[in-house]
Amino acid sequence: MESPFVFGQIAKGTSFVNRTKELKHLSDNFTSGINTMIISPRRWGKSSLVSKSASQVRRNHKEIRICNLDLFRVQDEDHFFETFAQAVLKASSSRWQEWVSAAKELLGGLVSSISIGTDPVNDFSLKLSWNKVSREENAVLDLPEKIASIKNIRFIICIDEFQKIDEFRDSLFLQQRLRSHWQQQSRTSYCLFGSKRHIITQLFTSQAQPFYHFGDLVFLRKIDEEHWYRYIKKQFESTGKHITNDLIERIIQVAANHPYHIQQLAHYLWRLTDREASPELFNNSLDELIINNEILFRKEVESVTVLQLRYIEALLNKEKHLNSAAVISKYQLGSPGNLTTIKLALESKEIVDFFEKEPVFVNPIFEYWLRACFFGAPR
Repeated sequence: MESPFVFGQIAKGTSFVNRTKELKHLSDNFTSGINTMIISPRRWGKSSLVSKSASQVRRNHKEIRICNLDLFRVQDEDHFFETFAQAVLKASSSRWQEWVSAAKELLGGLVSSISIGTDPVNDFSLKLSWNKVSREENAVLDLPEKIASIKNIRFIICIDEFQKIDEFRDSLFLQQRLRSHWQQQSRTSYCLFGSKRHIITQLFTSQAQPFYHFGDLVFLRKIDEEHWYRYIKKQFESTGKHITNDLIERIIQVAANHPYHIQQLAHYLWRLTDREASPELFNNSLDELIINNEILFRKEVESVTVLQLRYIEALLNKEKHLNSAAVISKYQLGSPGNLTTIKLALESKEIVDFFEKEPVFVNPIFEYWLRACFFGAPR
């Protein structure tokens, strides 16, 4: 039987949980042509939210084209421009002949090659040539606006893993160019988001960054627990299985109300359940989840220094005054100046998030493993 719980991929249909207000907010921005930047922790459902909003807008507004880019594998500026142009062309029409025609007409001599396989949707690519005195990047950055004007349509460009831009050489100059072009476009709007919240936050909220006040800043929050109760119970019952509210509460607590890990832990319990979920099956499912991730968790621990590990232990022990002399001495953290370095390192490694008032572990299952297995605290 196919699992009713989804993680590691876009949540669609009945697997998409609530987010009613966020859906309306984002859909309104899309239809109004407002640039949007989304900030949230990793695996909180940003991509699913954008995909759901885009589907609604596409269904109700035939003149709007949704262009999706994922910069995860984009390594440098040249690759970014090629990826951007390719995605815009594919979103502009359902016919590959029009992609080729638009590329030749609007990008001209910049196009060094176009490749089309037996499946054009997945096998279309183009290469750009910069062997000129001027790179003529304007033609690429203005491509969606030009196509939109010619075809009398509107574009929404959704760029995932946008923080990759920060890794490029001359990143600041590139961001300035993107901002200067994109803010002038009237038929094209942008939705920018990514998985590394500390970098994304810096890009969008620092006055020194080009994308400061680029558009509407949306902070994605946790889904209310009441929605998880209804969702988990419904998904179990839809497959002829039953789960109590107490077990649902344990799922939510262990997964710290994290969408990805709630779906993941619920799936493990659902898979072990024949008819009736039980506390014993819950413990078995959690043990199995821990065992399946233990190699990854051990690698995480190996990536941190002794001082960082001591700081993590202090967090697990719920120390409230981490900057105090008593805590620094108790966990042998050295000088107070070490704390800033430790926090930056743990944030950069996406182990601990310091965005809220209280530090939060990015992966609650990793936190559970640290507490229950690595440091030996009882379950």
